[in-house]
Amino acid sequence: MKKILLLLTILISVSCSSYKFIGEPITISAKDYNSEISQENLKTFVEQQKEKWSLLDIHSDKIPGMSVLKAKNELIQGEKGKKVIVAIIDSGVEIEHPYLSPYIWNNSDEIPNNKIDDDNNGYVDDINGWNFLGESNKENLEYVRLYKKTNTEELQNKIYKDEIDKAIVKNNETINRIQQLSTMLFKSDSLIVSSIGKNDYTIKEAKQISVKTNKTDEAIRFLEFAKTNNWTQQGFLEAIEYYQSSNDFHNNIDFNGREIVGDDPDNYYDRDYGDSNVYDRHKHGTHVSGIVRSISESAIIMPIRCVPDGDEYDKDVALSIRYAVDNGAKIINFSFGKKYSPHSDWVIDAMKYASQRDVLIVNAAGNDSSNIDLIENESYPTDQKNGKEFLNNLITVGASSYGYDLKQVASFSNYGSKNVDLFAPGYQIYSSVLDGKFEYLNGTSMAAPNVTGVAVVLRSFYPKLSASSIKHILMSSGVDMNEKLNKPNSEDVLEPYSFSISGKTVNLYNALLFASSYKEKDPLGSLRKFKSRF
Repeated sequence: MKKILLLLTILISVSCSSYKFIGEPITISAKDYNSEISQENLKTFVEQQKEKWSLLDIHSDKIPGMSVLKAKNELIQGEKGKKVIVAIIDSGVEIEHPYLSPYIWNNSDEIPNNKIDDDNNGYVDDINGWNFLGESNKENLEYVRLYKKTNTEELQNKIYKDEIDKAIVKNNETINRIQQLSTMLFKSDSLIVSSIGKNDYTIKEAKQISVKTNKTDEAIRFLEFAKTNNWTQQGFLEAIEYYQSSNDFHNNIDFNGREIVGDDPDNYYDRDYGDSNVYDRHKHGTHVSGIVRSISESAIIMPIRCVPDGDEYDKDVALSIRYAVDNGAKIINFSFGKKYSPHSDWVIDAMKYASQRDVLIVNAAGNDSSNIDLIENESYPTDQKNGKEFLNNLITVGASSYGYDLKQVASFSNYGSKNVDLFAPGYQIYSSVLDGKFEYLNGTSMAAPNVTGVAVVLRSFYPKLSASSIKHILMSSGVDMNEKLNKPNSEDVLEPYSFSISGKTVNLYNALLFASSYKEKDPLGSLRKFKSRF
């Protein structure tokens, strides 16, 4: 009998114990890194491993990724954690994409296509999620919608009109610049083709042209730069189409994208709208979902279509958050944001609702190269009010690049010593897009799901850790950014803590080590113990 009780005690203690991962935390300094790798070697590493650079390790691979592969090979080693439902509040998801289809959330309480709300959650036939946009696609930006609600005698009317005019001018300037780059790409390619005598060639072959002129050298340098940034004529055409669409729809005061939806977006209780078609029309949500899936196969993707081609509505965001929480999501990914939020209180209440139910929210910082600590650059959604943080479950993410140098902060990324929590890879990120394809995209929209993916792993192996503890672990266990960093689109040099609260980039390997010994009742003690191992 004693043997049986002893055996039961052992089984119970094992089944209730947390995973214990053992290893040495990853640290790096600019001096160490620069002694290990030259810029020429960096180009070689990027050329060979670019598709997965965000998963690489700064020591073994010489690329400042998130050490995902190192964590899987050395710590996780095939262990399986619990499944974690992740709500992707975005432009929708191509749920039949081969890379994603096995990981899409299924509402088992709903009978497909019977036009009945079987689970009584307020949404009919929501088998895989919900589409709060219905048939709507293009949309105004928020300041355009606000402009249309004011009259010429109001001060805000002029402010909104100035926003519209500046945006159109900037769009036109960007279109002209893209057209110039397209012309340069065409001329450079034509010159090398005529010199080599074939249409398909590598940069290495171009550099081996025996007789070069100044124009040939310039063409090779431009083509090499274009290749690094994945510039193509097709990509240029898509970019021009986007900025022209911004003029025609985002900033067009005569366009009303919401009309087709049929609700009143200023009435929070007018909720009988949308449908169950969560298909992605813009590849954005599908790309975001693929990033999460690339880090953890424990992720169950819950698609919520809420973000149109234009600014999202506060009402849709608030209801999307509540839908995610009520249907079991433990993590929510926000890869969107805007400058104005007329019903921010609805979104704040929804985020508080998520906090009360222990749901982690990961938020993209934005892509305006701006300091969002400044009032004039304020970005929504936010967990800050009057300079004070009112939530402990939201983590805001800036975008980093694959060089551990002055330009580690991506040139487009927003930043802020108070409003951005940490950074993650967001430059040239390869992931799933529409029609079963894959593509490189840039943005804090790509950085946020990288953090979400790491958070999935932590919640998978440590389901009892609270959302606020996960946030603390992610921020505290990251790898220090380069000690000197350029401000985006500037030659000004600042220290890492000028860009985020943590001054770090997220790191899965370190996060697992920290989580292994983390004590929620003594987070500072856990941090001291973790740091003592460096």
